[in-house]
Amino acid sequence: MKQVKKIAVALVLFVAVTGFVNAQSKVAHIDVTQLLAAMPEMKTAEAELKKLQGTYSADLENSMTELRNKVTQYQNESGSKTREENEKRAQELQGYEKSIGEFQQNAQQEMQKKQQELFAPISEKAKAAIEKVAAAQGYDYVIDAQPGSGLIVAKGKDLLADVKKELGI
Repeated sequence: MKQVKKIAVALVLFVAVTGFVNAQSKVAHIDVTQLLAAMPEMKTAEAELKKLQGTYSADLENSMTELRNKVTQYQNESGSKTREENEKRAQELQGYEKSIGEFQQNAQQEMQKKQQELFAPISEKAKAAIEKVAAAQGYDYVIDAQPGSGLIVAKGKDLLADVKKELGI
């Protein structure tokens, strides 16, 4: 009878230990920023954003040059104009300055909107590849290894090379 109890206790302990080992999750990490930077689609999107930013910068610089020219012209002509004309011209300059400020704000908003529009599908593609590789290798959790993201120790499997391979980069 004692041996049956010993065998039963041993069996219960074996099942408990096996269950505990199986309950542990596999964790891997990947530097998502590094992955995104390596993707050709990201380089294309960044080039498109840089081109758009250049267009906005050129337009803004042209407007600023035009404003400076008008200010100089109005200052040079202010002595020969009446007080009312000078006040009207000052209001015109203020309106022009305001429109430049609005253009600058709109340009920033458009840049942010375009960035989100371009980067969303790239992020989704990277996420899908990470999920596919993690599932294929049996990982339950994948943590972003980007410095400052809360990851303190990165001793687990780094999936960056495998995900790059999945994406063909």
